[in-house]
Amino acid sequence: MSDWPVWATEDVHVVPADPAWAQLGEALRTRLDVLLAPWLTAPVEHVGSTSVPGLDAKPVLDVQAQVRDLACAEELADVLAPEGWNYVPPELDERAWRRFYVLVRDDRRAAHLHVMTAGTPRWHEQVEFRDRLRADPDLRDAYATLKRHLAARHASDREAYTEGKAGFVRAVLDGSA
Repeated sequence: MSDWPVWATEDVHVVPADPAWAQLGEALRTRLDVLLAPWLTAPVEHVGSTSVPGLDAKPVLDVQAQVRDLACAEELADVLAPEGWNYVPPELDERAWRRFYVLVRDDRRAAHLHVMTAGTPRWHEQVEFRDRLRADPDLRDAYATLKRHLAARHASDREAYTEGKAGFVRAVLDGSA
């Protein structure tokens, strides 16, 4: 992995919630709505932990964009590249339901863009999970505790960190958390 860019292998760090994330997410969402307008079928959404006030998170904004067809991925990459976005090809991302882009600032991830088609269950799950955490401070705090634990345990393994959250996310979406 020595040929990979620094941002692709950076450690997982969960930091205290930053009230500025909401404004940064809105600015990013608005910019992407303009850049990606020809392909969008819905407004870009700020999702992920930075979209939940008071939630500790990796300082990386997550946004998602909905398009008609993922075949536009290369066109989006061309439009996004001048803004600092890096396209992660599907064979590296290994998530067939999306196309993935990373905004890099100073060799660090600043944002993730998840591009999905209309009707993809993941689109709705991301929004629902965000909204449930926004509505329930106890749930939000339990998620923060889990994230801090996983970041300490899997600092150098982003995939293990993400997998460690899956059960909690599923329980929230199923209403059993």
